[in-house]
Amino acid sequence: MKKIALFGVVAAALTVSACSKNRVEELPPPQEVARPTTPTPTPAPVTPAGPAAGSQAHFAAAMNGRDVIYFDTDRFNIDNEDAAALRAQADYLLQHTAARATIEGHADERGTREYNLALGERRANAAKNYLVSLGVPESRLRTVSYGEERPVATASNEQAWARNRRAVTIMVN
Repeated sequence: MKKIALFGVVAAALTVSACSKNRVEELPPPQEVARPTTPTPTPAPVTPAGPAAGSQAHFAAAMNGRDVIYFDTDRFNIDNEDAAALRAQADYLLQHTAARATIEGHADERGTREYNLALGERRANAAKNYLVSLGVPESRLRTVSYGEERPVATASNEQAWARNRRAVTIMVN
């Protein structure tokens, strides 16, 4: 028993001496309390203004008038000016791969209704075939003929007729 008591006294002495050596004589200076700051609001992400890519408004703005091609009387052939406009349309369609288009064929008021519908169809198909030849997938293009039913100019003169002999490319969703 003497050994256990002696061991307890030695352990207690060591504990007390260890505590006395770790005594801090001086306290560290008090720390300043940081004042809460108001967070600086982050600006909302800037989104580009304007119509969505692939929409009709975006296409029309990008084409700047080249979304319509014009034909001579009783014709549906693609001339150099038409080819340039269709190349711009093809570039747009190849860049915006989700975009789909309908090509509307139109005619002036002269001729029978049946003749003008058939001529409008030939004009729409001529534009479609040219776009396909430039690499636009045919599955993304549709044609419709309105013949003389949707004129943009209502006068009965050469200027009005020239504006109505057209194929118009319209983006669809």
